[in-house]
Amino acid sequence: MSIVRRNIIANVAGRGWSALLSLAVIPVYIHFLGIEAYGLIGFFLSLMAVLSLLDLGLGTALNRQFAQYSAQSGKAREMCDLLRTLEIIYWLIGIAIGATMAALAPVVAAYWIKPQQLTTETVTQTLAMLGIAVAFQWPRALYAGGLMGMQRQVAFNLLSSITGTVNSVGGVLVVWLVSPTIQAFVAWSMAISLVDTLLTGLLLWRSLPKASARPAFNRQLLADIWRFAAGMTGISITSVIQTQLDKMILVKVLPLDAFGYYSLAWRVADGLRYLVGPISAAFFPRFSQFLLIDNLQGLAHLYHRGCQLISVVVLPLAVVLMLFPYELLLLWTQDRSIAENTHLVLSLLAAGAALNALASLPYALQLASGWTQLSLVVNTVSILLLAPLVYFLSVKYGGVGAAIVWVIVNAFYVLVGLYLMHRRLLRGELLRWYRVDIGQPLLAAAAVAGVWKWSMAFPETAWSSLLSLILVAATTLAAAIAAAPEIRTSAIRWLIPTPGSVK
Repeated sequence: MSIVRRNIIANVAGRGWSALLSLAVIPVYIHFLGIEAYGLIGFFLSLMAVLSLLDLGLGTALNRQFAQYSAQSGKAREMCDLLRTLEIIYWLIGIAIGATMAALAPVVAAYWIKPQQLTTETVTQTLAMLGIAVAFQWPRALYAGGLMGMQRQVAFNLLSSITGTVNSVGGVLVVWLVSPTIQAFVAWSMAISLVDTLLTGLLLWRSLPKASARPAFNRQLLADIWRFAAGMTGISITSVIQTQLDKMILVKVLPLDAFGYYSLAWRVADGLRYLVGPISAAFFPRFSQFLLIDNLQGLAHLYHRGCQLISVVVLPLAVVLMLFPYELLLLWTQDRSIAENTHLVLSLLAAGAALNALASLPYALQLASGWTQLSLVVNTVSILLLAPLVYFLSVKYGGVGAAIVWVIVNAFYVLVGLYLMHRRLLRGELLRWYRVDIGQPLLAAAAVAGVWKWSMAFPETAWSSLLSLILVAATTLAAAIAAAPEIRTSAIRWLIPTPGSVK
């Protein structure tokens, strides 16, 4: 089995399990804690995305650097020193963020968040505890990037699955048997975050080759990656503005329960990221290595294969989310109020998330080549054009308006950003990307799901609804596979192996 295929399977299994488990426990959390408390968790997740700007692009830089170092000999000392250097920076940043969040918690609780049932004291305590959780969790992103670059993705996903399971199942037990309060839930998450970060760091250090000297802080290694890291920081800033501005406005404009509905829809649609993230993570180191040896023919084949794989994985589920949002939400939560207040937002957010997912592998190729300027420019232009829409549509139409902006932002990148990228990287491959990699699977999936939507009445009972949704998803997936030539060929070889072939 190739490294890329092994890593994809590990990443999909690990992150897929984490995503399914997370989605499974959300109704339980809402039942015990209430929709306002879940809105507070949604606010925290958005805040974490904003704070990711302070990553300074170092996590992705470590991933790329370790991928290149691992393809060369005699780089053990540089790898260990680079990790120690960035590790010190990350822990200091995490501690500073945690202390700042805890100090500002009373101000945010009093002047920004609008609780209807939770007391201001409860919100203040929760925000302060979440600040500590951030400090514990912050360095994990660095360790994860290093493991990805080292191709230790199987071990990383195994560890993540174990800690994620303990976190989710333990969280349910805490709010069920110990205390049905947001403070108890966050306290449990704080403890697991610290353990998870320490274990991930230990795994990375044990994965590195032995160096001739003890790891030490090395400013020169920082100088070697600063340009790429600076570009990543700019991309992160603009990306966070694009993806989080709606939530920062909505949490101020809407009551906390209404924001909770939006956060719920976002969490479901964002599940597509859990599907595409593992694939991009597996391809990114290989892109870096192909570019290092200037194997453009192999790079093009790998690129189209990966893009078709993302289409097959993402588009069937995205189409089902867009066409059957009410049915899915009702089946999942067993709450008609949640389904009625969330389904339209979910449909729109799923469309935007699908566009975002389709652009993820081209974005990974840009980063692997060290070209950060394009994404920075495209993101900046889209913000200047669309930032007013975020405010006005959110104020006028609430969550639906913000979701429309999310679709516009990602459509702009797919149409403009990809055109500009292929003028420099893999020139002449753009038409194939639109027509074969994306267009054929999309049309096939939409056609099949559309037939289900407009020709069949959906059953009322939960089990019948579940069976119908499974059939819709399965037939839509089969259609997408049949329409993607690279994936279709692989599927046929797997199902009907030729004599002497190796699976």
